Amino acid sequence: MENALLVKLSRQMALRRELDVVSNNIANINTTGFKGGTAVFEEFLMPRASHGDFAGNDRKLSYVHDRSTWHDLSQGPVRPTGNPLDVAIDGKSFLVVQTPRGERFTRNGSFQINATGQLVTTEGYPVLGESGPIQFQAEDRDINISRDGTIAVPDGVRGRLRLVAFDNPQRLEKDGYSTFKAPDDMQPTPEQYPHVIQGSIEQSNVKAVVEMTRMIEITRHYTQIASLIQQHGDTRRTAIERLAEVPA
Repeated sequence: MENALLVKLSRQMALRRELDVVSNNIANINTTGFKGGTAVFEEFLMPRASHGDFAGNDRKLSYVHDRSTWHDLSQGPVRPTGNPLDVAIDGKSFLVVQTPRGERFTRNGSFQINATGQLVTTEGYPVLGESGPIQFQAEDRDINISRDGTIAVPDGVRGRLRLVAFDNPQRLEKDGYSTFKAPDDMQPTPEQYPHVIQGSIEQSNVKAVVEMTRMIEITRHYTQIASLIQQHGDTRRTAIERLAEVPA
């Protein structure tokens, strides 16, 4: 297969990957604490060309290589809910929740109390405090969550939200709609200056207009390349047909 066709196909594969990322962003526009992503690509140079006669060294060919996904960790809009169990984080730290797969990190502060009195996420994952899961008593009322994450009721303190930060948060891996997983060699550090806002949640930071525009551009580019590939195939077919003609 000719290198020109391979270059076009590599670009189509990259566009398909980018479309998957954009589609996921659009699907989570209303997901609390969701952080958008952007596909990251780089140029991959072939060490040698496989066709053609060149006067000097073989000509280097550029392909598109899918490298990774970049996380947009910018602050999303903070929306008041009036629910005393909801919290939003002003800053770059994360909340810690316990899942069946281990500890995960999230910006989704939409919480509730389950049947056993534990503070949990909407998925039912226990929210971790500095001393473990946060447990309420049946008679607890007037819950107050202070700026530093301390959860108190008139009878006393029930715990303090565990807020952590990372030196390189781009290394975090998405593990759910709004949860992240840290690599084994990457440990969180306690947030020194927490800022928790009670009665509010952080909305998705995805900008609908921007993502829809990106989707249109990706679709247009993919269609253009498909047309070029079709033209390339038609040219080869015509050449083969003419070469096969027997002179009269």
